Formats: sequence, structure tokens, C-alpha cells
Amino acid sequence: MPETGPGSIARPGRRIGALVIDYAAATIIATGFLGFDQFALPSEAGLTQFAPLAVFALLQILFIPTAGGSPGHRILGMRVIRLSGGWVGLWRPVVRTLLIVVVIPAVIWDADQRGLHDKATDLVLIRA
Repeated sequence: MPETGPGSIARPGRRIGALVIDYAAATIIATGFLGFDQFALPSEAGLTQFAPLAVFALLQILFIPTAGGSPGHRILGMRVIRLSGGWVGLWRPVVRTLLIVVVIPAVIWDADQRGLHDKATDLVLIRA
């Protein structure tokens, strides 16, 4: 893969920006459709405190195989591809998203700046 430009591995700044966009969109959707109240006490919130995270996961799982990346990825000029080529399939976005939700695999990178969530699923986030 090239070091810079289109086709290169997306750098942390873009990745974090996409994450912020995706989570903000998920929070807006959760608030509008599921009644999420971010200021509710934990005893009052019930399952709605996890609504933004659930919407975030759903956005990732739906958009990666169909649009080549989440809305945040696409807005910031990135896409998720399979390192070995071909379609990403359906199980890879599910596993990748579950590992992102767990957080730790997403913040541990190798020398190529690929997170463990991407390495485990043979995926790579590149600049489009």
C-alpha cells in the first residue's frame, strides 16, 4: 500500500474524526427515536443509556458492507476494504464492530497503524 495519498492506510486523526461523527450521529438518532436522556441518573436511564452505542454498532454493521465504510468514514474520505481483496462480507463488519465497542482492540495498533479490530478481520481502513 502507498505511504500517503489515496489507497494509504488512514491515519489516527481521520479515524478519530470519523468516530466522533459516527457517535454524534448515533446519539442524535438515539435521542430522536429512542428517547435517550444523557443526563438521566443511572437508576432512571435503564437500557436507554446504551441506546447511542447500539445505534453506533448498527450504523457500522449496516454501512461497512453496503457503502464501504460508516458515514464518518465516507465523509472524511475513507473506506474499509479487505486486505486480501474482495467484498468485506457480512461477518467481518460484525466482528470488527464488536471489537470496537470493547475499545481495547481498537486502540492497540501495529507499526502500520492498523488496529487489532482490523487485523482480526483482515480489514484495513484506507484513504479513498
